[in-house]
Amino acid sequence: MKHLGSLVRTAALVSKHIEHFSRFSPSPLSMKQFLDFGSTSACERTSFVFLRQELPVRLSNIMKEISLLPDRLLATPSVQLVETWYIQSLTEILDFLDKNPDDHRVLETFVEVLEGVRNRHNEVVPTMAQGVIEYKDAFGRQDAVTDHNIQYFMDRFYTSRISIRMLINQHSLVFNGNSNPAHPYTIGCIDSKCDVTEVVRGAASEHTLTTSRSVFTHSLTHSFIPRLANSLREPIQISYVPSHLYHMLFELFKNAMRATIETHEASRTLPPIRVLVALAEEDLSIKMSDRGGGVPFRKMERVFSYMYSTAPRPSMEHTHRAPLAGFGYGLPISRLYARYFQGDLQLYSMEGFGTDAVIHLKALSTDSVERLPVFNKTALRHYKLSLEADDWCVPSSEPLDLAVQRSAK
Repeated sequence: MKHLGSLVRTAALVSKHIEHFSRFSPSPLSMKQFLDFGSTSACERTSFVFLRQELPVRLSNIMKEISLLPDRLLATPSVQLVETWYIQSLTEILDFLDKNPDDHRVLETFVEVLEGVRNRHNEVVPTMAQGVIEYKDAFGRQDAVTDHNIQYFMDRFYTSRISIRMLINQHSLVFNGNSNPAHPYTIGCIDSKCDVTEVVRGAASEHTLTTSRSVFTHSLTHSFIPRLANSLREPIQISYVPSHLYHMLFELFKNAMRATIETHEASRTLPPIRVLVALAEEDLSIKMSDRGGGVPFRKMERVFSYMYSTAPRPSMEHTHRAPLAGFGYGLPISRLYARYFQGDLQLYSMEGFGTDAVIHLKALSTDSVERLPVFNKTALRHYKLSLEADDWCVPSSEPLDLAVQRSAK
């Protein structure tokens, strides 16, 4: 009974903290602020004081939205496990609210706790995806409003996770990491001179190696066509997180290669996947073009949906999994990575021919500002949408003669 009473008190205290911190909006940082803050004059004390307030705000904002999910989704074992992880992480960070920021041991312990939080949340993406599978298996396809609510939440939930990991990685790498001589301009997880074409080649090479080891007998050739206004010999560089860009490109190459191989499996040669990189004053754009047969127009909106995934269900026994792999979430999460710093990822497809995927990123570090979800009345209204009649006629599936008879009555 004492143990039960302790759990009840802990839950009440956590709930109180969530209510408190969710009243504050997260504080988005720009790429330039991350770089300036993590420079050689970086102050660990200042970072500690900021994060012990900012992390609870970001955690609490999204935890308020978790509670608005459909009850039957909340009740799945996987979603309950994710909730447990978030409560534990919030509790551990809150323990530092009254700690002395001038105590060196406190700062060391804080880094250890942050790394523990990051490791605990490594499996959040596949575990939440498993929760959606459990929900769909138990209750089948839901109405359009429920699908909208889940899609809206998942975009915000995964964006929040990206942002929290960004803060944790920056702090732990700047104050507890080792410099990388191969990338001397890296501060934390941001490379202030990220060579975009190098990342493109790295993602392509990894997939070429993977494909050559697979059941496929074909190999793909890649034609890289970097475009610059001044000289093609100069590297194309921006301030960016190389791991984010790599995840996006890896996913796009995977889709392009699979489509190309499946479409041209009877051919002796395969059409190349072409990549064009263009840097201008405001934007950096990466276009990947394949001739993999394209996607029907009516299915395009589904490629970014968490509820329409047709990917084979992976085993949850594997604890070390690529963050975008296995559940058909690669494209929607890649788009979230692009949007996180005010960019985007768009697909343009021609069925019967192929697909162009375009990643848009901000060229200037001052324009690359975090895009963060905030829990407020506007967000709350999204979860309270009601299903209304469509104000456009829905095409009929009835035979033409029967439809004409009905319209004549």
